[in-house]
Amino acid sequence: MKPTTNALSTPCGSRTMPTALRTRKRNNLSKRNMVDTLTKEHRSWVMGRVRGKNTKPEIMVRSILHRMGYRFRINRRDLPGNPDIVLPKYKTCVFVHGCFWHRHKGCGEARMPKTRKRYWREKFEGNIARDKRNVRKLRKNGWSVLTVWSCQVKKNPLKVARHLERHLRGGKGQKTEYSIPSGRQLLKAAEKRADYNVLEKKDKK
Repeated sequence: MKPTTNALSTPCGSRTMPTALRTRKRNNLSKRNMVDTLTKEHRSWVMGRVRGKNTKPEIMVRSILHRMGYRFRINRRDLPGNPDIVLPKYKTCVFVHGCFWHRHKGCGEARMPKTRKRYWREKFEGNIARDKRNVRKLRKNGWSVLTVWSCQVKKNPLKVARHLERHLRGGKGQKTEYSIPSGRQLLKAAEKRADYNVLEKKDKK
């Protein structure tokens, strides 16, 4: 009769890695390598599905400004670069940039894919050049421009709020008392809102 083996009878020296941990390690490894294996057609399809507005970081920054008592407009198409957030009263435009696509220096999310480097380098350089061009045009027309990176609002929304307040108040002290939730709470609310926007758009069709 063969002996049966269960969790309690497993020798102490033999360690088995839990399935969830193995999966997590594989996912982290794949993210680190960032190998691009897509065909030209598939990549074009993927690019077309990248959300250009109402992203989660954008919704988080809007929520921060709203809690601080500021009112604004979004995605002004009549302005260079179609700014994500516009505060006409303060003549200020806010761009909420994704760290990967707009190349946030020193950020871990702005890693370079391992393959098709020439394609990605040209893509990123084009994004950076366009961003700089839009900022120049806005400033030439008398607008003040702020950039908020997605990693910043996710990690420390209160710091982002203070930065926005300082700029909008012209370096003066805090205008009023306000409460800013944690990055996790803001992100959770933004995820719900982003899903709602998608459903709302489908209903209109």
